[in-house]
Amino acid sequence: MTKHVLFIVTNASVIGPHSRKTGFFFAEVAHPYDVLDKAGIAIEFASPAGGWTPYDAYDEKDPAQKGFLESKAFRRLNHSRKLSEVDAADYDAILIPGGLGPMVDIQRNADVQKAVVRAWTTGKLVSAVCHGPCSLLGVDLGNGAPFVRGKKLTSFSKKEEFDYAREDVPYELEDALRAEGADYSSASNWEPHVVVDGRLITGQNPASAAPLAKELLAALGDRA
Repeated sequence: MTKHVLFIVTNASVIGPHSRKTGFFFAEVAHPYDVLDKAGIAIEFASPAGGWTPYDAYDEKDPAQKGFLESKAFRRLNHSRKLSEVDAADYDAILIPGGLGPMVDIQRNADVQKAVVRAWTTGKLVSAVCHGPCSLLGVDLGNGAPFVRGKKLTSFSKKEEFDYAREDVPYELEDALRAEGADYSSASNWEPHVVVDGRLITGQNPASAAPLAKELLAALGDRA
């Protein structure tokens, strides 16, 4: 039986006081898509506003990125479904890629939080990479406790942000996750690091996107 994964992608094209161009980080969609698609996983795309999803950091020398840019899936991504009209329970997993865009319209977004709660409470897998774990902030399963409290996870680190976008992001994601009680860990800057805590799978940075997808694929296989 075919497994289905919903990618929840940003619509934000600029961030911060200097109007830095942004969007989703291209590798963080292209690499998971490459891993999952080759394994026969069905993928759909949704975004807070629906429709167009801007991207950042495309690398034409990367075969996976070039292949995704030229694919039908990329055209579907740019006609993404509006998240409020999608039921996350209809999928086996959700995946929230990063880039700086999610720090604009994914973080603390009511529809995103609802999708996380819906996926989690119906026994599905929740995954996010780089700045994507900002989607987990403020999530409450109904018991008043932060969703991330006590959960092992990772995200783009404070050390990495220092040299990347410290002047553009509204807050340090690592600090915000720790403040809600997450058991946070990270590897060296830009090195792959994936944390699996039950049905929650998180990756630290762009280099973690493909490894995260492989862990997600293994978890989907275990749930056959």
